[in-house]
Amino acid sequence: MGVDLKDLIPRTTITLNALSGKVIAIDAYNALYQFLSIIRQPDGTPLRDRHGRITSHLSGLLYRTINFLEIGIKPVYVFDGKPPEIKEMEVLRRKKIKEEAVKKYEEALSKGDLKMARTYAQQTAHLTDEMSNEAKRLLDLLGVPWVQAPSEGEAQAAYMTIKGDAYAAASQDYDSLLFGARRLVRNLTISGRRKLPRKDEYVEIHPELIELDKVLQELQVTREQLIEIAILIGTDYNPDGVKGVGPKTALKMIKTYGSLEKALKTLPNAEFPVDPFEIKKIFIEPQVTGDYKLEWRKPDVNGILRFLCDKRDFSEERVMNALNRALKAYEQHTKQSTLEAFFGRR
Repeated sequence: MGVDLKDLIPRTTITLNALSGKVIAIDAYNALYQFLSIIRQPDGTPLRDRHGRITSHLSGLLYRTINFLEIGIKPVYVFDGKPPEIKEMEVLRRKKIKEEAVKKYEEALSKGDLKMARTYAQQTAHLTDEMSNEAKRLLDLLGVPWVQAPSEGEAQAAYMTIKGDAYAAASQDYDSLLFGARRLVRNLTISGRRKLPRKDEYVEIHPELIELDKVLQELQVTREQLIEIAILIGTDYNPDGVKGVGPKTALKMIKTYGSLEKALKTLPNAEFPVDPFEIKKIFIEPQVTGDYKLEWRKPDVNGILRFLCDKRDFSEERVMNALNRALKAYEQHTKQSTLEAFFGRR
């Protein structure tokens, strides 16, 4: 879910081409959940192979990643590790939502209402460890690096931008900013023409670039205060936030009183499932690792064909067409990098 800062955050609409040549640290779980939600049959069922194994996540990962490579974007996928203990309540809440969505999906199917069935089916998306490992396997074959975070993937991606190893983090959630990401790109993995939920209407979704320094400057707060605003609104660690406090009210309170501690003194009835200052500590001192290597290699064509076509029933023609684009992109960008390195030394 992430914190809902959309009403406060200034952002700039960009094109994917604007990210050409840049390393983007992508929240892998966020992207895979999007693929599992969006890539479905008309009745809401995900894509499956002959053995009944879900393949929607692999389809989205393959074609979207090759789109990035073709443009010249250098993606690195960051996978979640063990979530902080104080996130347990949110994990249970999400599980309950999915269970309720399954019931509503089955009811809609029994009534023959395919539109509603698909809507509820998208809410039932569940990413297993096996799916995550399959995604890592496909990335290895594509020659695209991935990083295993010790805890929150967004924290790790943010750390990579702070180190200068990535230009931006990519996620739908704003939490990356709380973890200190210098830049955040939203809509990276879902840009393009998308159907509006429960409507026969389509919209064009464009990537958005959000720069932390500009956010703090426009709101006239520090990053620490931005975290405190988020805690008042509600985060993954306290989903409900403080009753009656929305984004604009939270911003006003933190700017007026200067800190969360002082603001809470004016909210004696505020309830938190966990200590709000423990939440703040997670954002300021997250678990991250510097033990990773970013290297983009030539795709293993035969390996991908065996993995996707022989074992997962993908269309060999479609996969091969996509791989030809990936190979062309690899040769083109490798040659360009070589020329830049050569002339840079002279």
